[in-house]
Amino acid sequence: MRVEFRKFDGSLHWHHAARRLGEDAHGVWVGAGPGTVGAKGYEPPVVWEEPFVMLFPRDQWWVALFNAEPHRTAIYVDVTTVPEWRDGIVTMVDLDLDVVKKRTGVIYLDDEDEFAEHQVRFGYPADVIAAAEESARWVLKAVTEGEGPFGGAHERWLGQVTG
Repeated sequence: MRVEFRKFDGSLHWHHAARRLGEDAHGVWVGAGPGTVGAKGYEPPVVWEEPFVMLFPRDQWWVALFNAEPHRTAIYVDVTTVPEWRDGIVTMVDLDLDVVKKRTGVIYLDDEDEFAEHQVRFGYPADVIAAAEESARWVLKAVTEGEGPFGGAHERWLGQVTG
């Protein structure tokens, strides 16, 4: 299957192949093994050495990525529109805000400047801005407190791509 992040104007952002692993109470999980090739838009491809899994929750404005060790980032959550599934492709609009948890335990909200800039550049509607801000607050709290899918739910799925 394909994972395709887009920007609000419809332009292609990060994209790569993945394998659908299954579903649980948190949503749909996909995984990618070591050596997965991805690209940002139409830039040259990159190769990710560490395996990872992604969670696409149902009816939520975010997508979570959980990296295997030794990647320095343990959890990376993109605030997005609700993921949509069509013909083997999951797609969503990246709304710039990210919640990051480093392997050291440091957690922070990233790209608030980009979010502010893109509100003007792309003309984000007020309801999109509000949903993105609310989602970012919820995710930051959940990651910080290890709640919901951020309390270790990814481990069983990550085991399927790490061997």
